[in-house]
Amino acid sequence: MSIIRQDDLIQSIADSLQFISYYHPLDFIKAMHEAYQKEANPAAKDAMAQILINSRMCAEGHRPICQDTGIVTVFLKIGMNVQWDADMTVADMINEGVRRAYLHPDNVLRASILADPAGQRVNTKDNTPAVIHMEVVPGDTLDIEIAAKGGGSEAKAKFAMLNPSDSIVDWVLKVVPTMGAGWCPPGILGIGIGGTAEKAMLMAKQACMGSIDIHELIARGPGTRLEELRLELYDKVNALGIGAQGLGGLTTVLDIKINDYPTHAANKPVAIIPNCAATRHVHFVLDGSGPAEFKTPRLEDWPEITWDAVATARRVNLDVLTQQDVESWKAGETLLLSGTMLTGRDAAHKRMAELIERGEALPQSVDFINKFIYYVGPVDPVRDEVVGPAGPTTATRMDKFTELMLDKTGLLGMIGKSERGAEAIAAIKKHKAVYLMAVGGAAYLVSKAIRKSRVVAFEDLGMEAIHEFVVEDMPVTVAVDTAGVSVHQIAPKIWQAKIGKIPVAEES
Repeated sequence: MSIIRQDDLIQSIADSLQFISYYHPLDFIKAMHEAYQKEANPAAKDAMAQILINSRMCAEGHRPICQDTGIVTVFLKIGMNVQWDADMTVADMINEGVRRAYLHPDNVLRASILADPAGQRVNTKDNTPAVIHMEVVPGDTLDIEIAAKGGGSEAKAKFAMLNPSDSIVDWVLKVVPTMGAGWCPPGILGIGIGGTAEKAMLMAKQACMGSIDIHELIARGPGTRLEELRLELYDKVNALGIGAQGLGGLTTVLDIKINDYPTHAANKPVAIIPNCAATRHVHFVLDGSGPAEFKTPRLEDWPEITWDAVATARRVNLDVLTQQDVESWKAGETLLLSGTMLTGRDAAHKRMAELIERGEALPQSVDFINKFIYYVGPVDPVRDEVVGPAGPTTATRMDKFTELMLDKTGLLGMIGKSERGAEAIAAIKKHKAVYLMAVGGAAYLVSKAIRKSRVVAFEDLGMEAIHEFVVEDMPVTVAVDTAGVSVHQIAPKIWQAKIGKIPVAEES
């Protein structure tokens, strides 16, 4: 029998969330570095370099790897012999730990959780509540797997109830290209097979908690059907050529992790949940002897990578930019942005669209004429920071607003992560605008390019308020040019053909 104290669980949850906010799992760093070393596409290699440099900076500075510090997910196995020295429920203890972690003054984490999701969508201010899965098992310990799951990768989760005779491999290869780059590849694909619909999704989520060990499996060879499936999917998903950030390349996944469970004879439930380039998870056990201790990794375990875009990039002064300048940029070109830009993401776009559609003016402080809008919800600054980690959010969520914004506000273009859909590309081409892509998973690195920051509108929206940023040499890639040419549509097909294991589908 062990006695678990309330304060020990609360402190362990808080400490674990702080720990994973700035320390990548070392298996991820090793796998990403190996992918970086072998990558043949310069654009993908550059993106991975930024991710690895950002990771080391966060480990040194104890600041979040990504501005999206996630929704907290907990898998809790409670030993049947455990007793509690507590006056709070287990869920309340976990949520108190989350609250303390996200409000920690030395490393404030972004509060992203909204109550009343189908209605007012009001921020809870402290990132609670967590999503908690509890199981009672034999033993006298408390076994905890905890993750801070990014919303961009969570949005790409897929589920299907296949027929028993259907191919899982065929379904995965069909679905992964539809996920786009909003999950910030390369990362891990967690797959759940069997059980019921909700069981498959739960297994896929838990699979994301596993360590990256695909190279060990390749070396020793498969011993089970699931290991054979892992190897087949690892090889074939990478052969799709999607690459880092969807820019085309040799590595789309660092590992495929699979859990399965017995299922009904009439069913074959299959779920995919990706883990992004800011993968954050840790496992620990409480046995009654005190709070969990998390071993600080050595900085020597991070690779030393030099990255300098200055030599090949075009420098751009945002404050004197003209339509003619923008029309000279070509898809795939690297730019270094300096000057003033405004920010805005989902809630701000919705509010601006409502104002425009009612015939009302935008706030006087919001002038988009010949400006760029950056899709971001930054972390609050600490100490002497201008702004906290401020990487891009998934641009496709703003696609439905793109025509309105380009038509009514005078915007020259947008900055975000991942691809744009057909609706947004059509609007970009029509208005001779441009879409620029920043690297997802490099939020702390990006924030170092921001020299000034202030909220200029919709302060009540918290991290979704409109900010004015003054940036210096912020690196971006022209992802959609004024002719409507999209890197994300072209590059994966090129690299899929170069890899040559999967035929490239003909355009219909």
